[in-house]
Amino acid sequence: MTATALPPRPVTEHAAQLAAWLQEHATELAPWRHRATQGIAAAVEHDRGLLASLHDAGWSRYGWPAETGGLGGPVALRAVLYDELAAADLEVPEAFVILETLGPLLAHLAPHLAAVHLPRFLRGDELWGQGFSEPEAGSDLAHLRTRAVSDGTGFRVTGQKVWTTLGQFASFAAVLARTGAADSAHRGLTMLWVDLAAPGVTVRPIAAASGRDEFAEMFFDDVPVPAEGVIGEVGGGWAAAMYLLQYERGMYAWQRQAVLHRRLRQLAALVGDDAPSGTDVAALGRAQLLCAGLRARSATTVARLSDGENPGPEISVDKVLLGRCEQAVTDAWRRLRGTDMLLGADDSAITGREEWFYSRASTIFGGAADIQRDILADRVLDLPRGAR
Repeated sequence: MTATALPPRPVTEHAAQLAAWLQEHATELAPWRHRATQGIAAAVEHDRGLLASLHDAGWSRYGWPAETGGLGGPVALRAVLYDELAAADLEVPEAFVILETLGPLLAHLAPHLAAVHLPRFLRGDELWGQGFSEPEAGSDLAHLRTRAVSDGTGFRVTGQKVWTTLGQFASFAAVLARTGAADSAHRGLTMLWVDLAAPGVTVRPIAAASGRDEFAEMFFDDVPVPAEGVIGEVGGGWAAAMYLLQYERGMYAWQRQAVLHRRLRQLAALVGDDAPSGTDVAALGRAQLLCAGLRARSATTVARLSDGENPGPEISVDKVLLGRCEQAVTDAWRRLRGTDMLLGADDSAITGREEWFYSRASTIFGGAADIQRDILADRVLDLPRGAR
């Protein structure tokens, strides 16, 4: 089934129709009830089939502007997709993590790029990378060192980026580079759309303790970027990054809470009638409470994004809650499955083990939890420093 643009419809009606479609196609979608556990390359390839199905049926195109290849409608329709996939016991493709970070950025600040690249991404034909963090500038983006020098027709980029999710599979990357003076801090940054097949680009996967090498580092040696590759305005990179963060911390939190609620249901099914200890029950209950709180908070954020509002610094609440929820769910998984999760070779054990390692970093990447709490203390609660 191929979809064309349709008139807007209520979110609840959209959710019901999507749930019915997923149930109707349950047999053909069955391969995506489990994620590939033969390594990150296998997982990325495995997801392409689901991405293509969702695109061709139109479901992944709702919530994106028609001029960028979408089918229109509010942002909330994208949240419905993640929720209904998890409710149907299907994996949410890992590429959607990147989609909710860079998709809104391109649609808002570079629609000419979104019109070309968003349809390719939604079909599973193309992946993107996010080039923000550097070896000596993680959360402190104002001091990044990657430089972009004007050459009259565009820019030449030189520098290094690190911790790029799925970067080794990406065709393009949004790279934050310094176009101003060395001491220009936030004011001298520009966001650029870089072709990772261009001469001078080297991408290397980073070995992870979990064995799931999902991050990469990128090196740029005088890499050409045409003028049309500017996302937003020259010197407007900081504003672009701040726009992006409301989705990275907002819609991404909703996406993850849907996945984590599914993990809790899977965990309950694995435990079955076995009687866990009181301590283990408490761990599971804590995880359920935290995820319920995250869902409630994230629903408010998604509603604001869908209404065109910028949640502002309050979005840090979502980020802090998400990190706590990620760790609580995987800690409960480890407690209830014990050595089986640590040493088992079945898909459930491998998934649990990989996600436990991933959750340890969830309070660091995308803005460390301590920094998020400082933002809330300063800009939301207006607390005096001695009261923290």
